[in-house]
Amino acid sequence: MALPQKDAPALSTVARSFVPAQNDEERRLMRRVEELCETAEARSTPRYTGFLSDREQDLATAAANRVGCLCTRFWGGYPAAERKILCVEPPDAWQEETLCTLKLAFGIAQGADAPTHRDCLGALLALGLDRRCLGDLLFPPDAPNTAYLFALADKAEYIALNLAGVGRVSASAALCEGLPPEALAQPERTLQQATVPSLRADTVLAAMLHTSRTAASALITAGRVEVCHLPLKSAHEAVYAGDVFTVRGTGRFKLVGIGGKSRKDRIFISFYQY
Repeated sequence: MALPQKDAPALSTVARSFVPAQNDEERRLMRRVEELCETAEARSTPRYTGFLSDREQDLATAAANRVGCLCTRFWGGYPAAERKILCVEPPDAWQEETLCTLKLAFGIAQGADAPTHRDCLGALLALGLDRRCLGDLLFPPDAPNTAYLFALADKAEYIALNLAGVGRVSASAALCEGLPPEALAQPERTLQQATVPSLRADTVLAAMLHTSRTAASALITAGRVEVCHLPLKSAHEAVYAGDVFTVRGTGRFKLVGIGGKSRKDRIFISFYQY
């Protein structure tokens, strides 16, 4: 009689639980959100944060829940946005448009490389802007001389007047009405498959980087790895489906799914690189 196959069990649905504030900056963010919620409800006026990362969104949600505020939503300019503003809008209060869309145009010479996400973000931060003033950057795949930026509405004019270059190319910024459909047609990410002996951080990271577990552990020990925007403190930490790994100097990876085990008792994982 044939032995049962172990190659394609159902994916794991276990996700990482909420991690409380880990430092003074995160605690200040939570206190600020609590104050915004209390002020908005007491005065029946809307209140808004700047753009928040997914980790900061989790903290903001926890802070709003702690004070019993139910009139919140997140918005980043389009449904699939990663960075979003927390909107605290009591019933019957007016809503403000706190963000805008800017079209960035690059003067790329023939044969030259197009600016990257890092180039654009570096140029914008060099203008003296705080990271929370800036949302997602989108690069239409068929228009290498163009990008679209979501920013706080009160920073739009400043960016348009002051952005003159990105990386080694000239650049300009102008306010645009809405986001064209082609801007949302982002390149499809390549889903990769691997098997790992365990769900320890070092083994999963090694599979993502196509390197040895020793090399992955060295990156973790050197403080170059974050998981879900938190420093990875130990190579032995467990990881979960949905975790985002940020490896300084290398890139970002998302652990999309965790499957069952192979005949050799190794765990199937799927991931992609941003």
